[in-house]
Amino acid sequence: MATPRPLRIVLPGGSGHVGQILARHFSEQGHSVTVIARHPKPSEWETLIWDGETPGSWARALDGADVVINLAGRTVNCRYNAANRREIKNSRIFSTRLVGDAIAASPNPPVLWMNASTATIYRHSIDRPMDEITGEIGGNEPGVPAEWRFSIDVATGWERTFFAVETPRTRKVALRSAMVMSPEPGGAFDALLRLVRWGLGGPAGPGDQFVSWIHDVDFVRAIEFLIAQQEISGAVNISSPFPIPNREFMCNLRRAWCTSYVGLPTPEWALAIGAVFLRTEPELVLKSRRVIPRRLMNAGFEFHFPKWRSACQDLVTRWRQLNSD
Repeated sequence: MATPRPLRIVLPGGSGHVGQILARHFSEQGHSVTVIARHPKPSEWETLIWDGETPGSWARALDGADVVINLAGRTVNCRYNAANRREIKNSRIFSTRLVGDAIAASPNPPVLWMNASTATIYRHSIDRPMDEITGEIGGNEPGVPAEWRFSIDVATGWERTFFAVETPRTRKVALRSAMVMSPEPGGAFDALLRLVRWGLGGPAGPGDQFVSWIHDVDFVRAIEFLIAQQEISGAVNISSPFPIPNREFMCNLRRAWCTSYVGLPTPEWALAIGAVFLRTEPELVLKSRRVIPRRLMNAGFEFHFPKWRSACQDLVTRWRQLNSD
């Protein structure tokens, strides 16, 4: 059997938490990796500078690339004031349009363009799971807080911009990702484990809202799977097939950390106050994201960590190893 050739992989917006996971993995696998970022970090792979808004010499990196994975966008872990809302939305839409224009103008456009999206695009759902086929896009259901409507507006505008760009020679996949759980600093798992370590790891709010997540090993494997499966295009959910209620999610994390205390619930009013001091939004833990990766499963993808109990045990072990010094 012939050895697969190294790929040229370009990661606009690849200096963030998820981008670094992908860049490190692909670089270790022997692929040629180029990260395009506003604020480059020292690394063993090539890094180019852009502002995410205007064309530049960085666009030459896309010409002849095998895969472009655009992850650009301001973090949503902030207060949704007017300035931050504008930056959250514009940073995603402008960068997506910019990458699309560069691909459309390329003499040798990339074979595959993946663009970040989010599992938040679906409605708040406790009653049933949401997949790519029967899932309901949120924003129109009654009683939804304004902050939740804003997040869905961002997600739908993001995907609309992505699919509007005409790239007839480039396959396109929108990555509707759940929270990527990794033991490295700065990610969602690190923040959740900090709550447990401080004795604050009880259920958030009612505790019945579902948490959608994916282990970092499976996230990377899913990206590799989508690169190989040339017949898959369009929106794809990137999540574990077993989302679980927040109460159970936090209970498993406490047990993985080997704590014996019973986590006291954090009421919604306390979450609202805490969110102000932490400069974030309670939506990140109160909205029920019950997402199922139907297209991945139908295509034959097999998860190494489908269940949260074993996934968080592995993540805690790796976190301890990273922080043992």
